[in-house]
Amino acid sequence: MLNIHRIGFRLMLALVMLFGVNYAYAEQSQLRVIVNDNVKVNSLSESSVRWIFSMRQTTWEDGSAIKVYVLHQQDPAHQNFCKDVLSMFPYQLERTWNKLAYSGLGEKPTLVRDSQEMIDMVSQEPGAIGYVLSTSLPPNLHVLQISKEG
Repeated sequence: MLNIHRIGFRLMLALVMLFGVNYAYAEQSQLRVIVNDNVKVNSLSESSVRWIFSMRQTTWEDGSAIKVYVLHQQDPAHQNFCKDVLSMFPYQLERTWNKLAYSGLGEKPTLVRDSQEMIDMVSQEPGAIGYVLSTSLPPNLHVLQISKEG
């Protein structure tokens, strides 16, 4: 009986440490939706961001093309972005992309390896949008303000 309590205590301690590390990581960096500096939009609603990243909105207000960049589904920044900004799970977003691509009605976004590649690609591609967990960004990008709805 004592051994079971010891295992339970260790499991509880491991979970507390795991969530503590994630919380500390989130405190150090902020999740930001970034766009190329040529994009003349400074803020979007949550639903507009959801439409863009679900590949349903493909042009900006001025008619220029939107180029969407995303991180791998297992990346913590991607998971946080899906849950906190898009209000959906990563698998739901992936399912939406697959439906569009397989039906021929749309394309999947461009997948990048990591945050640095995300910053590089979005800064180089006119009309590009992406997201990063970052505290600093180069001057040829700007952060979109996301307005909460309801």
